[in-house]
Amino acid sequence: MSDLFKLSIVVPCYNEEEVLHETTKELTAIVDNLIAEKKITSTSKIVFVDDGSKDKTWSLIDEFSKKYDIVSGVKLSRNFGHQGALLAGVTSAAEDSDAVITIDADLQDDVNAIPKMVDEYLDGAEVVYGVRNNRDTDTAFKRSTAEMFYKFMGFLGVKLVPDSADYRLMSQRACKVLLSYRERNLFLRGIVPLVGFKSAKVYYARKERFAGESKYPLKKMLKFAIDGVTSFSIVPIKLIMGLGFFIVLFSFLLLIYSFIRKINGDVIPGWSSLMISIWALGGVQLISISVIGEYVGKIFSEVKQRPRFTIERDIYTEKTQEENKR
Repeated sequence: MSDLFKLSIVVPCYNEEEVLHETTKELTAIVDNLIAEKKITSTSKIVFVDDGSKDKTWSLIDEFSKKYDIVSGVKLSRNFGHQGALLAGVTSAAEDSDAVITIDADLQDDVNAIPKMVDEYLDGAEVVYGVRNNRDTDTAFKRSTAEMFYKFMGFLGVKLVPDSADYRLMSQRACKVLLSYRERNLFLRGIVPLVGFKSAKVYYARKERFAGESKYPLKKMLKFAIDGVTSFSIVPIKLIMGLGFFIVLFSFLLLIYSFIRKINGDVIPGWSSLMISIWALGGVQLISISVIGEYVGKIFSEVKQRPRFTIERDIYTEKTQEENKR
């Protein structure tokens, strides 16, 4: 593999005007150093993806793209979500980049891990995962729920890289394989390990958010977890079937017990037990229908084959075409 390659850093943004100046400053410094060390080409880019922001995020991206040659941007026509924005950036960058790094704009992921990812790529790895070496910045609740999520996904047979989010490097070949997965219900943390190829891990300490508010409140985190489970496993449906058989067996045993009590003349009115049984069974049925509904809803979303994102403007492609003309 040649030591000099084109690198693109894809940064999804949603209402990130408070952090964009600092993010641009830190990432341009990293890219400039890598160019100076002759590890990446001078045509390498930072690709900010505006995911339908309502603040000045896009105007700042446009401004920075004019100020810095290495900065470019992609503007989506509306908000498609974090995973859709990531995929849009990778789609644009993978066409002519030898490798693509994805990182969030909030600077919680240590940008100093990027040179280490580049070194792993130069050593032959086609997928390099950024992995947190601790969760000290998380609350006890978030830390425990994250551990439970990874264990549960492992139980379901889904191969994830624990403590690794969407901070990773992928070669052009790995990106193209990733883009060949056509599902609309995106859970990239589960899809990327399916790509295969030689992989490596780079460990880093996650920092506090530089500024602004988290774009992943509890509601979105729960939705993200549900998407991850239902996009990669049908085990929940099988568990529902098992639960159904268990309830039928339990009901049969209760019936036998009731007959025995009646024969012995020990008859209790049983209004409470009857009502509890009805409410419990009704709750189980509603939960079961909801889980099945999640899968049906995903089928409904997939068969419509709607675009996963719509690009309104692509400065990255504009700059690339200008450079190719020179």
